[in-house]
Amino acid sequence: MSPAFIFNVHLVLGYIPWLLCFGAYVWPRLKSMDQAEAQRAIATLHSFRFFGLVFMIPGVVGPNLPSDFATVAAYGDFTTGLLAMLALLSVRTRPLFQLFVVAFNLVGAADILIDYYHGIQLGLPALAGQLAGAYWIPIIYVPLLMITHVAALYLLMRSPLHLVGYPEPRT
Repeated sequence: MSPAFIFNVHLVLGYIPWLLCFGAYVWPRLKSMDQAEAQRAIATLHSFRFFGLVFMIPGVVGPNLPSDFATVAAYGDFTTGLLAMLALLSVRTRPLFQLFVVAFNLVGAADILIDYYHGIQLGLPALAGQLAGAYWIPIIYVPLLMITHVAALYLLMRSPLHLVGYPEPRT
């Protein structure tokens, strides 16, 4: 099997265990939670996306990882992580919290889709070994991120955060 084939299999199969886990354990809990608390939980996970900057560290990734891919992926993740942190910091100010929740989910989902597109355009599957120590990010971490973006946006469409009269979160 070619490295490109294995990488593509990994990308697809990375979603299956997360969907099974998410469907069995996470989604029922998120749906039963207060809307703001559910969004806080998702924002907490995404606040770690600053880690995407690792795509620009020589030695962690191979020297032949396309810089176009690495830069876009790194800054997209970094931006999403900062927006998620701002959401967490603004939880007591509902209009800001809602703005940052919408922003980090839209920016984050777009980042993942753009990274998939760029990866295909740049032939990343054939260069998958250049991901080196960061190989696990698109295989294990990204599927969970995308699933939680979809869940967060679904929850927002189902029941938008109320800006007035909404109970303050528990501390």
